[in-house]
Amino acid sequence: MERINAMITGVGGYVPDYILDNEEMSRIVDTSDEWIMERIGVKTRHILKPEQGRGTSYMMKRAVRQLLYKTQAEPDSIEAVICATTTPDFHFPSTASLIIGELKLRNAFGFDMEGACAGFLYAMEAAANYIRSGRYKRIIVCGGDHMSSMTNYQDRNTCPIFGDGAACVMMEPTTEEVGLMDGFYRVDGEGYEYLHMEAGGSRNVPSHETVDKRLHFVYQEGRPVFKHAVTKMSDAVERIAKRNNLTKDNIAWVVPHQANIRIESAVARRIGVEEDHVMINIDHMANTSGGTLPLCLWEYEPQLKKGDKLIFTAFGAGFTWGASYLIWGYDGAAEAAKSPAQFYKEGEMTREEWYKLRAKNA
Repeated sequence: MERINAMITGVGGYVPDYILDNEEMSRIVDTSDEWIMERIGVKTRHILKPEQGRGTSYMMKRAVRQLLYKTQAEPDSIEAVICATTTPDFHFPSTASLIIGELKLRNAFGFDMEGACAGFLYAMEAAANYIRSGRYKRIIVCGGDHMSSMTNYQDRNTCPIFGDGAACVMMEPTTEEVGLMDGFYRVDGEGYEYLHMEAGGSRNVPSHETVDKRLHFVYQEGRPVFKHAVTKMSDAVERIAKRNNLTKDNIAWVVPHQANIRIESAVARRIGVEEDHVMINIDHMANTSGGTLPLCLWEYEPQLKKGDKLIFTAFGAGFTWGASYLIWGYDGAAEAAKSPAQFYKEGEMTREEWYKLRAKNA
């Protein structure tokens, strides 16, 4: 019997139109372009404005629509949607249920997975195992966050770091030697004091006091988080590389979580990979948490070729971290070309309008 594995067959993405650059950031808080670029490496970030009344599900929904168009997948063929996010629209219902309902994916179940910045890694592994079971053939994995919704724009140490955006991948079965080949994932539970949002959950429910104390925003101590991120991500990448005989000579791309340009460089150096083989978009996307890995794929898709060996790695609150080894399964340039500008920029569409647009551009 042939071994079933799970491969990525398409990528979709979305970022808001509004761009907050470092010049504007310096008018909001005491900072500068030089300070931000030297310490983080962020020049601009996309922001989903709060007055628009939209949340993470809106960005993911736009990404999924693009994915369906590019892959030519029938909405009724989607069997599951898994969303990696720390900023769901609501405590409940799930972000996945909103996407499934609004896009009328009538044969799908879905759920959210909260693994902080490592969430997309965990969600890909979960989807791959559903497919390897033989019971499921088409699963959409989304990663994204509305980080500006919990960013304290009075805190100069954290507010320049984050941006908003979402992307998604289609995962399907294959018997070829491609797809998600290996993974190493860990949580140690030791990172709460360094990286958390103190209020809003069941332990510390919202109140006038929690709002007045600004406890509904990200709190981060940069130095310990930086130290743990470099160590954990580097160790995970090195472990995956060693047990799969991966070296700087056969790794096509390292895809690191976009938290800090210095972290990304340190991780790549650990296994000797040159910077031109590291996917980087932190300069214009910032840290979108669960969205950083799939947004990298979305942007770099035209450069990906069938057989390319990729190592993903991420680190986030908890602490959560890990690494995945994936062999790319298709010619990215050809698929990326299937995303016409009018589809990406279109507003809300009905199911019928979506079919008409797809037929027009087929």
